[in-house]
Amino acid sequence: MWEEKNNKLYKKFEFKNFSEAFAFMTRVALAAEKMDHHPKWTNEYNKVEIWLSTHDAGDIVTEKDKKLVKIIDGLKE
Repeated sequence: MWEEKNNKLYKKFEFKNFSEAFAFMTRVALAAEKMDHHPKWTNEYNKVEIWLSTHDAGDIVTEKDKKLVKIIDGLKE
């Protein structure tokens, strides 16, 4: 479940291994690029953490972030 804190949406994802985590990041990167909306994220082995906010709206959560959340959740399944 995504959490909203400090004007950002946050979620931590876990995978079986690094390859699955990296493949997920690649899918997210392609979707984010299409939207011209790029996440802040980290990856360590099988874990990916993502923070979303809209920079040009003053680093707050907007509908653009909520749309990307739905896309990201769909890519995890």
